[in-house]
Amino acid sequence: MKRTKSVMRKIRQVRVRKNVTGTEERPRLNIFRSSTHFYAQIIDDVKGVTLVSASTLLKGLTEELKGKNKKEQAKLVGKKLAELCTEKSIKKVVFDRAGFIYHGRVAAFAEGAREGGLDF
Repeated sequence: MKRTKSVMRKIRQVRVRKNVTGTEERPRLNIFRSSTHFYAQIIDDVKGVTLVSASTLLKGLTEELKGKNKKEQAKLVGKKLAELCTEKSIKKVVFDRAGFIYHGRVAAFAEGAREGGLDF
């Protein structure tokens, strides 16, 4: 199998997912970034449910994102997710990058989530 960027990301994702799990007191913050959008969700792996989710496609957020570059959009999604988490009294999470390198949009999202009040 040819080791392309996407294959290497999947290998990193599987390797990390073996050790990173979300519990009720410290759920998992999972992200996915496509070429156009950024998605994030808070997951309780014990129950197998998504507690909170946010993306660049949220209805209340799309107007605010217009005219901004992708890093700024990711940061705003991080802040919005942190707001939604504080409403559900979630403060501490485990960050799961899903094999993405901690750089660019991923780092901007993490910075926005931390500014919003999430601890990871």
